[in-house]
Amino acid sequence: MADRTIVRAYDEALRPSGLRITQFTLLVAIGYGAPGSISELADWLAMERTTLTRNLKLLEKEELVTTRAGVHHRSRVAELTEYGRAKLEQAYPLWQAVQSEYQARLGDEDWRQSHITLTRLATDKH
Repeated sequence: MADRTIVRAYDEALRPSGLRITQFTLLVAIGYGAPGSISELADWLAMERTTLTRNLKLLEKEELVTTRAGVHHRSRVAELTEYGRAKLEQAYPLWQAVQSEYQARLGDEDWRQSHITLTRLATDKH
């Protein structure tokens, strides 16, 4: 229930940009130094490669990203288009407003602790 509430808040805030939080997250990961290949990007985002590929195709269709051959045989790399970069710049302050609101509601210590806890849950292999 918390997940749906939070996703809904971000989606609502991002609406003026035309992006959903899932699209925004992918654009951020691609635009700000995520791993190079699509397989590495999927691992970095803890996503199934097929799910990521499907989402990238949608972003390509909207001309937000392009994919090209990578340095290794059969690898692919995703890159932001100029339009994708502009969309990301438009959306970032909208996303930041929600981040700031949640941080203010939780307080600095609870915000920090929730980040630590969620990071641990996302990275634990058990």
